Amino acid sequence: MRTKTSKKKINIVSLGCSKNLVDSEVLMGQLKANDFQVEFESNQEADVVVINTCGFINDAKEESIDTILQYINAKEKGMIENVYVMGCLSERYIKELETEIPDVDKYFGVNDINKIVTQLGGDYKKELIGERLLTTPKQYAYLKISEGCDRRCTFCAIPSIRGKHKSKPKEEIIAETRRLVAKGVKELILIAQDLTYYGYDLYGKNEFANLLESIAGIKGIEWLRLHYAYPAGFPIEILDVIKDRPNICNYIDMPIQHINTRILSLMQRGHTREGTTNLLNKIRKTLPEAALRTTLIVGFPGETEEEFNELLDFVREYKFDRLGVFTYSPEEGTRAFRLPDNVPEEVKQARLEKIMAIQQEVSLEKNTDRVGKVFKTMIDRKEGEHYIGRTEYDSPEVDNEMIIDPDGEELQIGKFYSVMVSKADFFDLFGKVSQI
Repeated sequence: MRTKTSKKKINIVSLGCSKNLVDSEVLMGQLKANDFQVEFESNQEADVVVINTCGFINDAKEESIDTILQYINAKEKGMIENVYVMGCLSERYIKELETEIPDVDKYFGVNDINKIVTQLGGDYKKELIGERLLTTPKQYAYLKISEGCDRRCTFCAIPSIRGKHKSKPKEEIIAETRRLVAKGVKELILIAQDLTYYGYDLYGKNEFANLLESIAGIKGIEWLRLHYAYPAGFPIEILDVIKDRPNICNYIDMPIQHINTRILSLMQRGHTREGTTNLLNKIRKTLPEAALRTTLIVGFPGETEEEFNELLDFVREYKFDRLGVFTYSPEEGTRAFRLPDNVPEEVKQARLEKIMAIQQEVSLEKNTDRVGKVFKTMIDRKEGEHYIGRTEYDSPEVDNEMIIDPDGEELQIGKFYSVMVSKADFFDLFGKVSQI
């Protein structure tokens, strides 16, 4: 049995993507301002648990449900008083969840932070818009510049969950950036469902390049990183902004999903093989040092062996710096859900493994090319006798890491060092601080 405390203690559990994490941080900021004791993914006793769920693909949905059931079990044992559920899974399946897991005290959608605060006995404070309780290491933070998506990719349920694209006003983004810098944040990772659609709804035109210029000009931002750029309608002018601004990382995360034009058409992506390769070549020409991250889907309904081999050859030839692969997951409410899911699961998995085997070799080749070179490296943490850092070509948690032998020197977490690469692995670099 848990013991009573003078103030209500709330444990926030955040699942899924970095966009979800930002929502959790906003909720935590509101609760902290209401004098609640707030914990993040804590194993300690709590009065209340709020679970921010993901409902994007099957694996994420299963993790969310398993987590809900775990805390319901703890509630039944008297270890916690209340369990609340928010986020994408709750937004998407609220009626089913209320029927199947009725022991949850209340379900909330993706835009119900104010309702959650009120439910917990707090007062939602509008003056705190943009304020968050950061859960990331102090040196970096995510910054969400828009919500929702206007794209209509046939495999994706996000528009039906998160709604239409809604840009955050530029002045709010700038104000939030300044607050993050004041807290010691040095690396800002811009996130959205579609970064490069920024501004159309507010300003009648694409304003992403201007937004980048404004953020990059704020003193204290040493690295500015871009996640989730959409290929169709990519604002090509941002390449010159990245080139001209030394604190914007040479790094672009742009999911292309496939390269075969027929599959891209079935996915309703709005770009073809020719258009995709032209854009990628333009990026490589303008930013030859840039790391390009992409994600792919294999096993889309009707994907033939020939079409898959076209994708496989493209991965082999183009040599993406960073690459992830998903097997197609049929999602209720999407256009693709009506298509026969006719690629067997074992074939999907085999295709994924073939692509990742090629990417592993590509990654080793690119990492080996960096041996003997010196890179500006941010120190994220210490593990045992080694420090773990990243170059500008790597985003936290999803990309390569630099494993640093301090050679007796004490390094500071969150500080930048020049590190010479001495050895390379498939997905890691090894080095020592350089005196150069």
